[in-house]
Amino acid sequence: MTDTFLSKIDGDAAAQPNFWQALEEVARDVLPIEKAHSEFAKARVLHRLAEPDRILSFRVVWEDDAGDVQINRAWRVQASNAIGPYKGGLRFHPDVTVDTLKFLAFEQCFKNALTGLPLGGAKGGANFDPRGRSNAEIMRFCQALMRQMARFIGPDLDVPAGDINVGTREIGYLFGAWRQLSDSYAAALTGKGLSYGGSQMRIEATGYGLIYFVACMLAEQGKGLDGQRIAISGRGNVATHAAGKAIDLGGTVITLSSTSGTLYAPDGLTKEAVEWVQERKAAGEEMNAPPTSLGASFHADKTPWEFEPDIALPCATQNELTRDMACMLAEAGTQLVAEGANMPLTSDAAALLARKGIPRAPGKAANAGGVAVSGLEISQNAHGRYLSADEVDRALKDIMQTIHSRVAEEGRKDGQIDYQLGANIAAYRKLAKAIAEQGIV
Repeated sequence: MTDTFLSKIDGDAAAQPNFWQALEEVARDVLPIEKAHSEFAKARVLHRLAEPDRILSFRVVWEDDAGDVQINRAWRVQASNAIGPYKGGLRFHPDVTVDTLKFLAFEQCFKNALTGLPLGGAKGGANFDPRGRSNAEIMRFCQALMRQMARFIGPDLDVPAGDINVGTREIGYLFGAWRQLSDSYAAALTGKGLSYGGSQMRIEATGYGLIYFVACMLAEQGKGLDGQRIAISGRGNVATHAAGKAIDLGGTVITLSSTSGTLYAPDGLTKEAVEWVQERKAAGEEMNAPPTSLGASFHADKTPWEFEPDIALPCATQNELTRDMACMLAEAGTQLVAEGANMPLTSDAAALLARKGIPRAPGKAANAGGVAVSGLEISQNAHGRYLSADEVDRALKDIMQTIHSRVAEEGRKDGQIDYQLGANIAAYRKLAKAIAEQGIV
């Protein structure tokens, strides 16, 4: 069934391995549901979701500090607005491709559907490398990008947010340019600074939400976070805030990592150690020389999965955890895996964990906290009432618990929960109902 479906997808998609991997995984789970519901089958729901509504491509021309003209390429993939305005992040990275953005936009449709909020799916980015650029250069690039993108976004059309290398500073420059170009003040972007309409807890949301989801997974096993040895990959916002929340809830976080190696603390990282990692990251420095007072050591060219964790949280990038690494986790007796990054496991790694009976929560469910708080930011902007950090945190926890309940309901079989199956089916049902009921558009 899956092979037949994939053979009918536009041939260009097969040359996009990240998108193809995401589509194949979803198709395998949801095509039986589509076939069983004549209205979904007639509407060809999954095929329509596999073809983005539009892919916008922009030339971005700007001037560097030396007065030289620089030219970059940017894209915005607007995948589906069947349940709400397009919503998804922007990333700045020299390796950004249409393939990556198309896969992320497709996944974003499912992730946003799981939150229960009225948000469609999109993703965008530019092959701009901010490393070594001055604040003035980054500002000029953001303004040039917005001059191209402004007509395609807005509070009821498409609401971008931050992603890799796009934080509060970049969102500020982008929003300032949009406000001037549109002569309007509305929720056209999220992840804004608190001084001009941002939400409390937005930076922490994805990492905190990941831990709230993991707590639900453990509760299904009659366990808590206390004493659990947790390996986390990455050292960005998601990884470090997940580490901080896990420590607060009694977990023993034994690793954070970078492309150069892994910071390992056999007795667990302290909040002071996590803050030190954040400071190194902000300064563009490595974490290969930790102070002895932190009780941690740096292991070059080692991955977090080599340190026998009870819980594995890949929070770095797609396809970072391979089959061999999954074997390490299985042999170490790892109890569960939850994805803080988007599609961080290769297909064969995910298949191995499934054969070993190790629960794995896909990113579309486990890391939905960021977009959930983005949705709350849109609501706060619309109503002009801003929530405290505690109020946002409670709302985030409730959303993640609700997502877990929806996923568990669809994925429970033979006393176990197939989290990937449950997440794909729960999200698909919401999307399919909306698409079928709105006709052929």
